[in-house]
Amino acid sequence: MTTSETRLDPRFTALLVLDIQDGIVASLPDPQPLLDSVFRAITCARSAGATVGYVRVALTERERTAVPPTNITFTAIARTKMLVEGDPSTGIHSRVTPAPGDLIVRKTRIGALSTTDLDDQLTLRGITTVVLAGISTGGVVLNTVADMADRDYGVYVLSDAVADMDPEVHRVLVEKVFPTRARVINVDRLRMLLTGL
Repeated sequence: MTTSETRLDPRFTALLVLDIQDGIVASLPDPQPLLDSVFRAITCARSAGATVGYVRVALTERERTAVPPTNITFTAIARTKMLVEGDPSTGIHSRVTPAPGDLIVRKTRIGALSTTDLDDQLTLRGITTVVLAGISTGGVVLNTVADMADRDYGVYVLSDAVADMDPEVHRVLVEKVFPTRARVINVDRLRMLLTGL
């Protein structure tokens, strides 16, 4: 391990599974490799004793109609009535089902923190390091990396457990942007950092 990748203490580490929801997973041409990697990361985090948290996006009808036209992404979502709370498309994908005791938050914007109490929940658990997996690299992952880095969390991104509909956006973020704010590792490296094996 390098000095920038010291062993992670599971007591203070959380794996955050971002937007791995049925309707969003369906937008990927081949979601199986991503789902397999996220499942392996969850299994690794749980077996090491780290916290596992899920962030899902869903809007109530009132939230949907209140989206202002200045919000480009969510205006498009509101117009098509995508991701309405209660619709099966907003459910967490069955391949990565939460377990009792996992954190689960519902958000109404792109990033994991701005419309949730996730930061407070992590702080209450003593979490100082987060590991990110999810869809999309250029959406929730990018926003969450920036926000969590600004809040002084240690941030890790799992290169094989994030995906984007645009492969070039994914590549540039993982190879060039994320390393300026986070440590980019794969699931096998996560296992080593959490267990020392």
